[in-house]
Amino acid sequence: MREMIRLFVVIFIFSALSGLLLTVLYSGTEARIAYQELKFIKGPAIKQIMEGASNDPLETRFKLKDGAEEREFYVGIFDGNPDVVAFETFGKGFDSEIGVIVAVNTENNEIFGIGITTNKETPGVGKRIETDMAFRDQFNGLSVEEPIKLRKDGGQIDAISGASFSSGGVVSAVDSAEKIYERLKAEILQKLKAFKT
Repeated sequence: MREMIRLFVVIFIFSALSGLLLTVLYSGTEARIAYQELKFIKGPAIKQIMEGASNDPLETRFKLKDGAEEREFYVGIFDGNPDVVAFETFGKGFDSEIGVIVAVNTENNEIFGIGITTNKETPGVGKRIETDMAFRDQFNGLSVEEPIKLRKDGGQIDAISGASFSSGGVVSAVDSAEKIYERLKAEILQKLKAFKT
């Protein structure tokens, strides 16, 4: 009986120390991982969308709670006005979940631009959602108060030929972004006041 208790105590101590070590390692690398993700995954899409901003949107950002999730918003200042916010949403593609940065002009409630952050779709077909500017430009200027759909579903977006699942994933992500924006709009506008010059 003593051997079992001793074994239990040893296993308990080993598990506690292992858990503590993992916690320390995670907290020590969490900020570095977030920085790398921002710089190499989200950053290029955000900077492409916000080209011409007088600020660095990667530095000008804030967070808001959205239910149990915390969302990060990147601010674009154009002509002295901090009226563009960008944030990431996801949609289901053919092979994977597609990450999409959606920027919204808060003055006219229109989509300012979109960019793809994560995409494991089929090379040469679904991957074209990243490189086909004509596809992505279709979203620019659309109202966030109207549902976004593919043309085959009665909407305004033409899918990329041969990549309808991937195109649909992007549309789904943008439609999700509209809902998030509407839900958090009052808080977003309040936060943007801090960036006015």
